[in-house]
Amino acid sequence: MRLRNRPWAAPELSVCPFYIKHCEELKGHWKERFGNENPIWLEIGCGKGLFLKGIAPKSSNINFIGADVKSLMLAYARRNIQAAYDEINEPITNVLLLSVDAERIYNAFCSDDEISRIIINFSNPWPKPKHHKKRLMHSKQLENYKMFLKNEALIEFKTDNDEYYLDTIDYLNSSGFMIIEQLYDYYECHPIDESLLTEHEAKFISQGLPIHYIKANLIK
Repeated sequence: MRLRNRPWAAPELSVCPFYIKHCEELKGHWKERFGNENPIWLEIGCGKGLFLKGIAPKSSNINFIGADVKSLMLAYARRNIQAAYDEINEPITNVLLLSVDAERIYNAFCSDDEISRIIINFSNPWPKPKHHKKRLMHSKQLENYKMFLKNEALIEFKTDNDEYYLDTIDYLNSSGFMIIEQLYDYYECHPIDESLLTEHEAKFISQGLPIHYIKANLIK
């Protein structure tokens, strides 16, 4: 998604107390940064933070990290998350945002961080075969995630792309993950919670497109 630059974005992000600019400095120390032993959920490609703004204020017993390579996206996420907490008049203690290239996510996390769940919502399907290794659910990426996921950690994935969905089943099966839920149309089995919808998801639902969903866990 191409966004025009916004002059407010960089200044707001630079003073945001829950934005981590140099994520490599916290590698192995994310639990210390949160200051508790609550499970850590990582959304890779968090975009404007619409999923996080919906789930985090209702889940004080879970720590959330939103990662995106685009600082402008993170600036929008900051605003959306801040607004959600302002609405309930609560401080933000269980959310951190960080700027990182997903292909080098290992620069930000290691086994000591014991991430309990990875969430990937509507990432780029990279449809050309020569680009498949860029997919966030490709086997190459799954191996990177295994470096910092704790045993029996979950990974949740949504897409509207049929090929990406089917390929992801193969990626998971060949990478030591056990698929525990696999749905071609997620909302045939689950009610729509509008507070958790990403921008892409809301658009696809409005167009009547099925939302493909996979949940898997890692057995080390």
